Amino acid sequence: MGLLPEISKRKIYEKKGFSSIYEFSFKLAGLSEDQVRRVFNLEKRFNEMPILKNLLSSGEVSVSKLARVASIATLKNQESLAEVVKTLPRSAVETLVKDEKFALNCAKFDGKDFANSNQNGLFKPQIEVKSVPGTVASLLELSKLNLNSAVTARLLELQNKGIDLNQVLTELLDRREEEIQQEKAKIAEEIEQNQARQPVAQSTKPSRYIPARVRKIIQKEHGTKCSIPNCNKPAEQLHHTQIFALSHAHNPAYLAPLCKNHHTLAHSVNIKVQEEREKSRV
Repeated sequence: MGLLPEISKRKIYEKKGFSSIYEFSFKLAGLSEDQVRRVFNLEKRFNEMPILKNLLSSGEVSVSKLARVASIATLKNQESLAEVVKTLPRSAVETLVKDEKFALNCAKFDGKDFANSNQNGLFKPQIEVKSVPGTVASLLELSKLNLNSAVTARLLELQNKGIDLNQVLTELLDRREEEIQQEKAKIAEEIEQNQARQPVAQSTKPSRYIPARVRKIIQKEHGTKCSIPNCNKPAEQLHHTQIFALSHAHNPAYLAPLCKNHHTLAHSVNIKVQEEREKSRV
């Protein structure tokens, strides 16, 4: 498929007795007109990106993967994107592109330039949504809250008494977050003390089993969804943001619940970091 632009330029299809590149592609490879057009569009899109263009023409990477990164590809990030499409499965590539677009959209709100930042897609941008009370936007946001009738009644009762609900809820949320951080710090300290008392022998592999207490506090903090912003998929793995092979610890401060695709992306980042470290040591 990647050779189709060159075949078209040299009119090789005519030498083989076909009236067009589309007829040539259909009869020899079973390709539809839309598939052929996609290849030509990619070839045009990558015209000034030699690394990605070479992946297309060589057939080293599927057209479907290249099509997914085309919308975020630039001359500056083409090298890192080439590594991504060569090593990651298509579903993880789709997730990376979604994250990159989300980060770029965030830049429009906060004025920061994410375009040349983390090209591995693991952004954690923060958007502060400011809604004016009574607007359609604020009503839509409130409709997403799954409050039962009893809680709603109590909140309305407080509001009717002239109590500022924003202050009440903010204090509750701040207190909850503080309690979670204190519990995480306590668990981390206990883990560190246990490791000091019982050092792992060199011949013994540290257990990768994450204690129930640690899992419980992580779920209390993050819920059941992936912790990456704008990702609503269920969390399937607890990812060690500090490489476990080096830390040998399940410190909750360095654990993040991730969906399958973001877990794949996170490990690809770890591998790349390790490779860079090895290069620097040589």
